[in-house]
Amino acid sequence: MSAADRQADAVAALRRIAFLLERAQASPYRSEAFRAAARSVEREAPDRVGALVRAGALTDLPAVGARTAEVVALVVRGEPVEYLETLEAEHAERSAREVDPAAVALRERLRGDLHAHTEASDGATPVQEMVLAAMELGHEYLAITDHSPRLTVANGLSAPRLRAQMDQVAALNRAVGPFVVLTGIECDVLDDGGLDQDPDLLDALDVVVASVHSKLRMDSRAMTARMVAAVSNPRTDVLGHCTGRRLTGRARPQSEFDARAVFEACAEHGVAVEVNCRPDRLDPPHDLLALAVEVGCDLSIDTDAHAPGQLDWLLTGCERVVQHGVDADRVITTWPVERLRERTHG
Repeated sequence: MSAADRQADAVAALRRIAFLLERAQASPYRSEAFRAAARSVEREAPDRVGALVRAGALTDLPAVGARTAEVVALVVRGEPVEYLETLEAEHAERSAREVDPAAVALRERLRGDLHAHTEASDGATPVQEMVLAAMELGHEYLAITDHSPRLTVANGLSAPRLRAQMDQVAALNRAVGPFVVLTGIECDVLDDGGLDQDPDLLDALDVVVASVHSKLRMDSRAMTARMVAAVSNPRTDVLGHCTGRRLTGRARPQSEFDARAVFEACAEHGVAVEVNCRPDRLDPPHDLLALAVEVGCDLSIDTDAHAPGQLDWLLTGCERVVQHGVDADRVITTWPVERLRERTHG
């Protein structure tokens, strides 16, 4: 095996460890350490990596610590990486749990994900790493939906930054076809129901996910009016994590609003209700998901991923959706990208 092949295998091992840590909801600091080391090792000449391994000096490289250096050295020497094997075994054990065959069948029909973040806002990695992970998972498309400008805590994108990202996505699409990277945004819903970005710029995007991130304890009547206005906007394609609840960590109760009125507006205006797969959200809760199905809403099963490994959370949403007897064609993320774009640009 050539030095370049050994280096490539080492980089792949580092990224696989990061993916499995992200998938298992480990500390983001742990996964980012492996991703940063992968980027550092990848930048070096293969012969230098080999020389550093032989000298025991891999930690001379930026972002390479003792743990990540050990992984690289083991791979380069052709030895097993016990840490990676342990993570793979834990992943296999979780994957082997009993799952409704209908959920598995729905997962197999999903073609993409319409809600994902990159380091441009509050995600962990560059867009290229998110796209690579989506491709490895068998997706046909991925929407990049970083936050809008008002959400400063998440480094939301100003109009110029979003335009620059759109150019970046266009260039990336030329390299990754037939996979499609969709331009998008998770647009903050303003207090009056307006969308937090220039209308002309929203018109140019493939996907607009509208989400409430502020004043989540707003009076029910005002929150209902706010959300109805947002989903009635012809630029909105998906209503993101509709209740805003948090189930773990700094738990947060769901917002209060007239869900029937909001979902009827979604159905009327062709806005899909997101089934958010994040383990700390699982939004909407089952009673509201049943109501959305009852009033005729389409659904979008999305991960709201902030790191590549989180893109593998889709089965969680499928398990929740099949409990409500939803026909797969009502899940817009089962649609081919051409049909999806017809809807979002309709």
